[in-house]
Amino acid sequence: MTLHLDPTTRLSRLSLALGGLSGALGVVSLALSAHSSASDLMATSAQMLLFHAPVFLGLGILSQVRSSPFLTLSVLLFSCGLTLFCGDLFSRMILGHRLFAMAAPTGGLLVILGWIAIGLSAFSIKPRRSPS
Repeated sequence: MTLHLDPTTRLSRLSLALGGLSGALGVVSLALSAHSSASDLMATSAQMLLFHAPVFLGLGILSQVRSSPFLTLSVLLFSCGLTLFCGDLFSRMILGHRLFAMAAPTGGLLVILGWIAIGLSAFSIKPRRSPS
């Protein structure tokens, strides 16, 4: 049995791109927190983004050698959750108002569900096989 290590899988590329974006936005958030009056909001955003950047990278790498619908689900949940959570914090700082009521808590819940999806992937994960 040969494992198929295809670095061009869609999930892998998406995860790696989201990891890079999350890391970059996390550093921007840190810089903004050092130079703004809304430093607590930006510091929280930076923590969420920088904490999850390596998770995206790990999911991208894992998706090259293992297959599970829960891996795809976790990438989707993390990306939507971080967008809502951090987007709401950015909106409060830059625009002075929320994206919408409950945007940050909804985003946080989606991130939690993303972690649960990673846990569930342990029960459905299969090695990727090389195409015949």
